[in-house]
Amino acid sequence: MLEILNFITWNPKPEIYEIGSFGLRYYSLCWLLAFAVSYFIMLKVFKREGKSQELLDKLTIYIFVGTLLGARLGHCFFYDWAYYREHFIEIFIPFQKVNGDWKLTGFTGLASHGGAIGILIALWYFAKNTKTNFIWIADRLMLTVPVACAFIRIGNFFNSEIIGSPSNLPWAIIFQQEDNIPRHPSQLYEALAYILIFFILWAIYQKNINPKPGKLFGLFLILMFAARFFIEFVKIEQVEFEKGMTLNMGQWLSIPFILIGIFLLFRKPKEQSQK
Repeated sequence: MLEILNFITWNPKPEIYEIGSFGLRYYSLCWLLAFAVSYFIMLKVFKREGKSQELLDKLTIYIFVGTLLGARLGHCFFYDWAYYREHFIEIFIPFQKVNGDWKLTGFTGLASHGGAIGILIALWYFAKNTKTNFIWIADRLMLTVPVACAFIRIGNFFNSEIIGSPSNLPWAIIFQQEDNIPRHPSQLYEALAYILIFFILWAIYQKNINPKPGKLFGLFLILMFAARFFIEFVKIEQVEFEKGMTLNMGQWLSIPFILIGIFLLFRKPKEQSQK
């Protein structure tokens, strides 16, 4: 049994403020900050390497669409297909049928692994349509993704979702929207890990503006998804079918990304990438 000590109690209202039926949520604000800060970082990179802001604006549109579409489809197919195969239209609209009536619920599920796949597909289309080298742009974009992911996990923290397993550690938090049990603040573990990864990648880039093609991309995949893999051990199951599994869905989905990262990091490029 866990002994209830003087743990932090966390029960914030998800909305920052409400005007009528409209409410600005912390989670939505964190998503906006994720894109805004990422844009600022990439603008510095593009200016440093003599690329136009117009090209960055195009990239931002591709990544925005790829992230949201990939994250949405990832949740529906990886985590809740049993529901969405019977309610397929709800994948693409922010409504759900509740007791026979349609209600505005927003998109109630987004998956980070799906978002990662969506980003890579969007990046491939961007590189193809703008004749930009895929590895070159991927190396630079991965400088920003850890910061964006950190903001999103902070949004999850304000929503009291993706919570950790029970814990008696001094920094355990009671998420009152869930229960009165102190738990690992797993969202903050991930946010801190992602900020650290950003500083590692940024330091490498600052030291060498032209690292080996694929080095930053590969290192990003290894560090980000290894962090995700291990932090999953202190999370509760996100969906019913994960109960009893040795590794959960998030861990299984992380393994291919880690392997791709190892390949990119240690491969010998046949020729120097062209921008």
